[in-house]
Amino acid sequence: MSEAPETLDPETEHQSPVVGTSKPRLLKVLGPGLITGASDDDPSGIATYSQAGAQFGYGLSWTLLLTFPLMTAVQMISARMGRTTGRGLAGLLRQHYPSYVLLSIVIPLLIANSINIGADLGAMADATRLIIGGPQIVYVLLFAGISTALQIFMQYTSYVAVLKWLALILLVYVATMFMVQVSWGEALYRLVVPDITWSKEYLTTLVAVFGTTISPYLFFWQASQEAEDVRELPKRRPLTRAPQQAPAALARIELDTIAGMGISNFIALAIMITTAATLNVAGVKDVETSAQAAEALRPIAGPLAELVFALGVIGTGLLAIPVLAGSAAYAVGEARKWPVGLARQPLEAKAFYITIAVATLVGMTLNFTPINPIKALYWTAVINGVVAVPVMVIMMLMSAQTKIMGEFTVKGWLKALGWCATAIMAAAVAAMAATSF
Repeated sequence: MSEAPETLDPETEHQSPVVGTSKPRLLKVLGPGLITGASDDDPSGIATYSQAGAQFGYGLSWTLLLTFPLMTAVQMISARMGRTTGRGLAGLLRQHYPSYVLLSIVIPLLIANSINIGADLGAMADATRLIIGGPQIVYVLLFAGISTALQIFMQYTSYVAVLKWLALILLVYVATMFMVQVSWGEALYRLVVPDITWSKEYLTTLVAVFGTTISPYLFFWQASQEAEDVRELPKRRPLTRAPQQAPAALARIELDTIAGMGISNFIALAIMITTAATLNVAGVKDVETSAQAAEALRPIAGPLAELVFALGVIGTGLLAIPVLAGSAAYAVGEARKWPVGLARQPLEAKAFYITIAVATLVGMTLNFTPINPIKALYWTAVINGVVAVPVMVIMMLMSAQTKIMGEFTVKGWLKALGWCATAIMAAAVAAMAATSF
């Protein structure tokens, strides 16, 4: 006699390892989506948004109004794929596509993430030196060690809770925005009326903004975290095997992702508005690092704005580096069919944790070479924008296949927004390429 399917009530669905059951209902729901959205505003993202604001003033703020629904749709699709199948994106690619397709996605992701980690470590070290002085290399080593140790040795439930509360550091950028003199009329006007310039510089920055906002590592991370939660919560099952859990699961994913991406885009807008109102107005048009943006704020907006901005760089770096290294490890581990997951003990998933350490180590060593990782971070955002296009195409194709998603294929408005995001990213990359020749 077959066993009756186990149901999952909404309250149990909301009890993820990210937050304890004693928290208010909204905080129970916010998990992978919140962490994903917050980690998107990492030091390299801060530098990209700062460069956009410094170089073009309020002229690119419209991009963040556009990316909110597009980013939300893409992240929601990746989350649904992880929750529905119990697998991350690399695991699904390995299962359903030829190895050359899998490698063509995972290898660029690993390279881009390692460079991004190096850039973030360099920016965090710069920001720390701005605040307390001292040698930059010592801070690079310190932050690399802290980030790696937390992922390897900290209990999963405590670790992801730390990541969630680190997201609060993003509020410093809202505070900074209100410390400076913003031309709100112009800022709000440019938010809804694009100021588009057909130039190589404008279009490259446009791709960088899109690439740092809608990044492949975020797709891999959120899908893998949903799959991880399926493994960790005893009553959760992949929706393909437990369809009765779908209403609560999909409702949680929707709220979690909308909240996370909303916070992410609002903070990015605050950074762009702040630098447009200060650096651009003062004639500072070239910002290479997030720490440089903080330093440049001092004579314009005062030492407090500089301090708050710099503290935000450090906090968001501590949040983002584990996501960058973790998403790379999930992708490589799933591609190689290794045991993966931050909930596993180090001896249970040695190769997974070694990948985390190696990705962080490679990124760290960029700070010891003639390569300028801070220059590289802007181009990493551009690379992310280019790499995102084929990843999004494959995601959209997989999410529509019943052999992968069962009865929970992505359809309707979510499918339309997902393809719209893919088309816009592809158009931006094509326009950048056209102006480069």
